[in-house]
Amino acid sequence: MAKTSSQFVCSECGWNGPKWLGRCPECGQWGTIEEFHEARPAASKRTAAPGRTSRTQSHAVPASAAKPITEIGTENISRISTGFTEFNRILGGGIVPGSVTLIAGEPGIGKSTLLLETAGNVARLCAAQPERNTVLYISGEESQAQVRMRASRIGAVEPNLLLAATTDLSTVLGLIEQNKPALAIVDSAQTIVSQEVDGISGGSTQVREVASALIDTAKTLDIPVLLVGHVTKDGSIAGPRTLEHLVDVVCQFEGDAETALRMLRAVKNRFGPTDEVGCFDMSGEGIEEVTDPSGLFLSSSNSANPTPVEGTCVTFTLDGHRSLPIEVQSLVTKSVLPTPRRAANGVDANRIAMLVAVLYRHGNVNLLANDLYISTIAGGQAREPGCDLAIVGALASAAKSKAISRTTCAVGEISLTGQVRPVPRLEYRLREAARLGFTTAVVPTLRREIAIPGLSIVQVDTLQDALDAMLR
Repeated sequence: MAKTSSQFVCSECGWNGPKWLGRCPECGQWGTIEEFHEARPAASKRTAAPGRTSRTQSHAVPASAAKPITEIGTENISRISTGFTEFNRILGGGIVPGSVTLIAGEPGIGKSTLLLETAGNVARLCAAQPERNTVLYISGEESQAQVRMRASRIGAVEPNLLLAATTDLSTVLGLIEQNKPALAIVDSAQTIVSQEVDGISGGSTQVREVASALIDTAKTLDIPVLLVGHVTKDGSIAGPRTLEHLVDVVCQFEGDAETALRMLRAVKNRFGPTDEVGCFDMSGEGIEEVTDPSGLFLSSSNSANPTPVEGTCVTFTLDGHRSLPIEVQSLVTKSVLPTPRRAANGVDANRIAMLVAVLYRHGNVNLLANDLYISTIAGGQAREPGCDLAIVGALASAAKSKAISRTTCAVGEISLTGQVRPVPRLEYRLREAARLGFTTAVVPTLRREIAIPGLSIVQVDTLQDALDAMLR
């Protein structure tokens, strides 16, 4: 029987040492160091005397183990389409054979629904292939009947889609080796248990062992694996931090429980960009991709009724390579409290306090004694500094009872001195504004001239100039 060596590993940063400590010396977290038993492989027979290593002893190394990089071709590597244009773009064009992708998200956000619908799409697309024309979906949380019910609801019932329900790692690996599918999905990493190592289900020891075994199988058989991962209450991926380093791609599935909008972000990607974001719409029939999310964060009256409304202003934010319009709404009322109330939704509350002070000092708009309510539409996020100009525009519009035109947008950062500072990729935002029908854009002074057909660009240097341009 192979001997086992015991070491202590931090579940947060992966530090390991020979003894247990209450606090990790690497990341400083308390109570994260756990004992880990690792099986030591049996020693091979040696030709030299015991305790002495022969210098002339040679090891059998395959001739093809190392090749010049110029002789390694990638022409035969073809990505597998997920059936979702948004998902393919996040992955860099599709799923790479032999890769392991970790999909993490909060409970109930739709991870299993997204991957089950992806499994149905891949099974439908791979039906014509002579080999590896099946997709294997392994569930450690639901039974086969429960997965079948959800597949019927979202339209993912395909004859080439194989379902299995198990929590044993050896069974999972055996199913993958036996069927050799075009795609394997394991839901989830925290429910699979290996009988060869100690630890409870979902513990750092078990998660590390499960991930290592799945990665080894994926690389050996050249089978892509989609692995579902849970998250902790602070939003980070559950299990050891080394789990994210082991896999090839890490995707975060985000969304608000009060809305149907879901965002898929690539946090790590060895085969594509990491600044892409995909938009999906969650419904009772499954998940649908939103190829053009430009109108999601604008009120319906913005297009149906061009009449301007007091206390609203539109800005354009960057989310990955996408420029999204965000409508900021504000309400200013007289306060009857000793300390005026500041309520913010979708914007940074600390930045609101700073902008109110700048408005008072450099914009001649006194809101220090008023209750302020600032919000965005449909769960949009206006937290980047480029949204400052739209926030102060909405506040000044509500305070002065002057509406900003529906065809006017504002993009710019405001400093403590009242200066309007430039923002990155401004031209990209302005072109998106022109595409959506905006005719006027209030922006910082341009470093170089930008000409966009149909869009009048108003350049401002100070906060007072920006307010005059928006509220004229």
